Amino acid sequence: MMNEPPPARPGRRPRLTRRGRLVLIVTATLVVAAVVLVPVLLLTGGNSGTSTQEAPTTLVIPEGRRASQVYATVDQALGVPAGAARKAALTARLKLPQAAGGNPEGYLFPATYPVLSSTTPAALLSYMVNTANERFGADRIIDGAKRNGVTVYQTVTIASIVQAEADTAADMGKVARVVHNRLALGMPLQMDSTLNYALNRSTLDTTQADTKTDSPYNTYERKGLPPTPIGNPGEQAMHAAINPPSGEWLYFVTVAPGDTRFTNSYAEHEKNVQEFNEKRGSASDAG
Repeated sequence: MMNEPPPARPGRRPRLTRRGRLVLIVTATLVVAAVVLVPVLLLTGGNSGTSTQEAPTTLVIPEGRRASQVYATVDQALGVPAGAARKAALTARLKLPQAAGGNPEGYLFPATYPVLSSTTPAALLSYMVNTANERFGADRIIDGAKRNGVTVYQTVTIASIVQAEADTAADMGKVARVVHNRLALGMPLQMDSTLNYALNRSTLDTTQADTKTDSPYNTYERKGLPPTPIGNPGEQAMHAAINPPSGEWLYFVTVAPGDTRFTNSYAEHEKNVQEFNEKRGSASDAG
């Protein structure tokens, strides 16, 4: 069991992770996990009067989007009133795991979906969840979760953190290893991505006051995983969550784009954080 690092100075807390990936900014250029071919009856909620000759448009759900963002995107794509998809999520009887408690976060699978003029929010959300169940129910996912001593739902939660925290796809495995290592040692995860989720924001700045937020998603104050995923992870993040590389890393920080430093030494991590702050300060001055 490793000891926790010394308390931080009042004010802005030293960075223990790459903080707050900007998941709120979404464009069509983001990586798409898969193309889902949806039968017309599934798209329209079983409306047999729908013409099958209509050419569908496409709706892209990028990896890492939060459920709230998916709802807003679905509302816009279907031309329905704001909040319609959120309401549908509560009434559509989505086939979610019991551990989700009816919350589809993590199970709105990121992919490219065809959309017809008569597509309903309930039908589209149901297909996203069904697709997630198919992908996450694969033997390799189930076996990987057992191997790591967690449930499939917990694995989806880990993958959502990996998706939010990793600077590059190549970093995902190491980020997953940090999560598993901290859980094994009984250390709080101290991930800004979970705190940002609690505060419904995305930022690189976390203050000492932020880390005192009263929320089950505050992994500074509470040990273990947050109660639900914090976004909807893709295939790469799930692969990283079930197959993290071997390593003793406990800390990481992205000093510059493409330069994420992983270490099990708090002293070394503090030096990396200092370099990050210096680079960021220089960039702000230049701006």
